[in-house]
Amino acid sequence: MVVKTVTLSKDAYDALAALKNEGESFSEVVRRLTGSQILLSSFAGAWSGAPEGEVEKVRAFLARSDRISRAKLRRLARTEVSDGQPR
Repeated sequence: MVVKTVTLSKDAYDALAALKNEGESFSEVVRRLTGSQILLSSFAGAWSGAPEGEVEKVRAFLARSDRISRAKLRRLARTEVSDGQPR
């Protein structure tokens, strides 16, 4: 395995170290943080061959979920704790 040396400033090192899980190497942290980034554009056209009924089911589910989330946010915004601060 080829190894490269990378120089980091103290603050960059501290930030990377803070993201490190127990037993994880710095190489594993970098792979974890950089390997899972997927461009949204890679999903373009993913539903182009799906049956219309399936697409409508997903749209309905998303709309329902959005309404529920918005209603919950409105309830939380109206709720105040005893010191008058919003939750």
